[in-house]
Amino acid sequence: MYEFTYHKATSLDDAVKTLGSDAEAKPLAGGMTFIPVLKQRLAKPSTVIDLAALGLTGIRREGDTIVIKAMTTHREVANSPEVAKTIPALAHLAGMIGDRQVRYRGTIGGSLANNDPSACYPAAALALGATIKTTRRSIPAADYFQGMFTTALDPDELITEVAFPIPQSAAYEKFPNPASRYAMVGVFVAKTAHGPRVAVTGAGNNGVFRHEAMEDALAKSFTPEALKDVSTDESTMNADIHASATYRAHLVGVMARRAVAACR
Repeated sequence: MYEFTYHKATSLDDAVKTLGSDAEAKPLAGGMTFIPVLKQRLAKPSTVIDLAALGLTGIRREGDTIVIKAMTTHREVANSPEVAKTIPALAHLAGMIGDRQVRYRGTIGGSLANNDPSACYPAAALALGATIKTTRRSIPAADYFQGMFTTALDPDELITEVAFPIPQSAAYEKFPNPASRYAMVGVFVAKTAHGPRVAVTGAGNNGVFRHEAMEDALAKSFTPEALKDVSTDESTMNADIHASATYRAHLVGVMARRAVAACR
């Protein structure tokens, strides 16, 4: 690691003020991505602002919405009776993230703020039409994700909680990298009052995205068979040492059909 100043924020105002006064300062949530980046000297922040003491944990229901505070861990989401009852697909997704150590430390807010192109939560947020609430505004998921590792957040803006509308049914299917458990392809399908929504993570060369052709097919017939002849453009797929663009395009269809079949 490079040398930096450690600051344990005592309030949201304190955290935001410190971020705003130093362009090189960075916030620390669960640290499941940030700490390895620091260890590899891929980042050189002047100050690391620890958000652990801000009380941003908890899950509650507000009408037809599940609200999850930003520092709530993956394990807490996975084990929440409220999430399991209302959006079981979200609990299932959280339970498949990384390994036990990651699930005990990683947070939903940290994942969404980082917007890793292979992360799972962005697919859920986009498919469910979530709202990302910050220290200054509420951002619809459709406007929040802006490309690989890029979001609508300003440098001195922090996520405080995420509101997920409860769908009629939903499911998430992931083809994980066997080592990291990141999604080589993950597809979240939601059946909502406004129609079906399909979001794909781990595959697109510009990060998470909605698959509109699949949504159109499912609007006519919400069955796995409806997706049989729906293709995914290979030119929009990521290619790396783990999978080619062609293979990822194929997996998008496979995971989507499994997700539709699993919707409940």
